[in-house]
Amino acid sequence: MKQLSPDFLSAAKDILGPKGWSENPEDLEKVASPWRGTYKGETPFLAKPETTEQTAALVKLCNQHSVAITPQGGNTGLVDAGTPHGEICISMQRMTAIRSVDAVNNSLVIEAGAPLVTAQQAADEAKRLFPLSLGSEGTATIGGLISTNAGGVAVLRYGMMRDLILGLEVVLPSGEIWNGLSGLRKNNTGYDLKHLFAGAEGTLGIITAATLKLFPKVQRVSAWVTCKSAEDVVALLALVRDHAGDTVTSFEIIPANAIAMVQADVPDTRDPLPSDLPWRVLMEVSMSRAAHAREVIEEALGAAYEAELVKDAVIAESVAQAESFWHIRETIPLSKRAYGTALNQDISVPVSRIPDFIDSCNAAILELIPKSEFVIFGHVGDGNLHYSVCEPADASEHVLAGQQSAVFRIIYDQVMAFDGSISAEHGVGRLKRDELERIRPKAATETMRAIKRAIDPNNIMNPQRVIST
Repeated sequence: MKQLSPDFLSAAKDILGPKGWSENPEDLEKVASPWRGTYKGETPFLAKPETTEQTAALVKLCNQHSVAITPQGGNTGLVDAGTPHGEICISMQRMTAIRSVDAVNNSLVIEAGAPLVTAQQAADEAKRLFPLSLGSEGTATIGGLISTNAGGVAVLRYGMMRDLILGLEVVLPSGEIWNGLSGLRKNNTGYDLKHLFAGAEGTLGIITAATLKLFPKVQRVSAWVTCKSAEDVVALLALVRDHAGDTVTSFEIIPANAIAMVQADVPDTRDPLPSDLPWRVLMEVSMSRAAHAREVIEEALGAAYEAELVKDAVIAESVAQAESFWHIRETIPLSKRAYGTALNQDISVPVSRIPDFIDSCNAAILELIPKSEFVIFGHVGDGNLHYSVCEPADASEHVLAGQQSAVFRIIYDQVMAFDGSISAEHGVGRLKRDELERIRPKAATETMRAIKRAIDPNNIMNPQRVIST
């Protein structure tokens, strides 16, 4: 880990003020330890700027002293992008303000360190909706969600985080501030810079604030369905969309073994429709009136019964019942079984090819490790699967750990054979950087390098994430 000079430390502390930095070993260890504990980093210095101006002054100082930076939001990432590995950590935890809400323009300006739930609540108070929703919404921050281009369960209707931003405020590696917080929906004046920083994982600058899109509030109706095959799940999606159009907000695929896994980890969890069938679907339709949404979903499910795409279904009769459905789905990523003793990947393939991908990828892995089990769930509506390879619960010895590279190579190769992506919503970070360079067209890699070098010639912004330099 690089030793920081006394001159740099003194100047940084002056910029940040007494509450804006820490060298306490416990604080440093906390920001260098991702929440799942699957890898560990280190940092010599934690910066906690309170304003955009402080952030800019600190970044300018870092550029002058060639001190590398890892920006950090809620530290909920999954690809080793926001964990410092010798860089100083700039945490946005003190920049949490709602700067403005414009209900007429359907927009909200919020600072990067605010958790997602803060944006949701501010929108709700203005009788509007900010639709991004995911399990870590209480801790994942706006800046981190933009930097990783987060997805969540409502992508099918509202798009990913990139689609939900109107403007950004960014501190560039030079220390300059780009104020692009416009609330305009039409602005055809050259390169759209905000999309350059969305998904860049902190490698091009530090997002300090964002203008987010708001939407009219809607009434949601959820249904839990059992299906006999992944082919039927995909066909059901098409049928429901034929009936409900773009009012289908979410369409999640859940395997039966994931429900058993959650029940084993979380006491008093109830399966809404106990069944021997291998697949469940959790769908949501949202409209201005709940009665209309319910009518549409009932009509769609009626047609699905006639087409023999579903065996059984239950439509939530209350908010509490709908929440109980979603609790099961949102608890899967926290389960000890799938995420404590498994090899996990976040991938996407075209929706129509999901069933064939599952069959092909499972078969290839079973050739390598015959006793493998699989927990495959996710946002089937947009082709995003969370694909976990698990050892059998009764395995006499652990074999997965020694086969990680081989398992991941099978998954990546299968994904590419099905015209997919090896990162759907979690990002690239350090964990997938080298693999992405292997499979990405050379022209794309060199273009990304050229952008990085032009904006960050001293390579101080989250180096060695997303792309090697």
